[in-house]
Amino acid sequence: MSEAREFDRAEEDIGNILSMEHINLTVPDQQIAALFYVTGLGFTRDPYIDFGTFNMWINAGEQQFHLPKRDAQKFRGHIGVIVPSLEDLKRRLNGIVKPMAGTEFAWEEQGDHIRVTCPWGNDIRAYGPNDEMSLGIPWAVLDVAPDTADGIVRFYTQVLGTPAEVIDDNEGRAAKVSMGDGQWLYFRETDAEIPAYDGHHLAIYVSNFSNPHAALVERGLISEESDQHQYRFVSIVDPDTGKELTEIEHEVRSVKHPMFKRNLVNRNAAQSFFNYKNGRDVFVP
Repeated sequence: MSEAREFDRAEEDIGNILSMEHINLTVPDQQIAALFYVTGLGFTRDPYIDFGTFNMWINAGEQQFHLPKRDAQKFRGHIGVIVPSLEDLKRRLNGIVKPMAGTEFAWEEQGDHIRVTCPWGNDIRAYGPNDEMSLGIPWAVLDVAPDTADGIVRFYTQVLGTPAEVIDDNEGRAAKVSMGDGQWLYFRETDAEIPAYDGHHLAIYVSNFSNPHAALVERGLISEESDQHQYRFVSIVDPDTGKELTEIEHEVRSVKHPMFKRNLVNRNAAQSFFNYKNGRDVFVP
């Protein structure tokens, strides 16, 4: 008989949170936003939803940026993105330098990634494809006060029912929270001053919709009862003490939400008028 094979089955667990579907950042200028996110980063403006001048949905693989038109919001940390080619990205970013004059737009290579600053100061870090993703938003990193990572881990494991752990690496301590298959939300402790929270949010889908809701209601944390398929909360607290640790609005959706697993259109950003080949218009992540 052959020797029995052993596997770490826990490596396949993703917990109650199934995906981080979008990050919402308001912007004051839709034209500049399109120039940055579509022409520069190479993402795709959703052709079906919010295609007017008051909002803009930007598809990046199976995730999105939502960009309603209002005063600019700034993510308190940085957002990681995966693009099909860093070389193509560099060419596109060089192409928008002149029209971005007068904004906070900038970019530079940093080892294995490209650090990009959006026109309103948001920190976006672009990496090439990996084994899990060829286009999308794999993680976001939020700055938090010292000595908060342990309580944040307790919040996500006990209230949201998703795997989380405290890590300590060359950048210091952080709470690492599973956002589903190949997606993570990090809360990194820092001694630096953290700006006041300005209302930006992220959206998640959960398999068990009612248990987190009950736990949030018990703690008085529900900020919006949106509809049958969605609710929101803002404060992240230590379940042991009730102390608020940080703020980031979560738009919590059930798997019965009409937009769950919606098929997002993604263009092949390497395709252009000058190198056009029939059949290469669509990019499949």
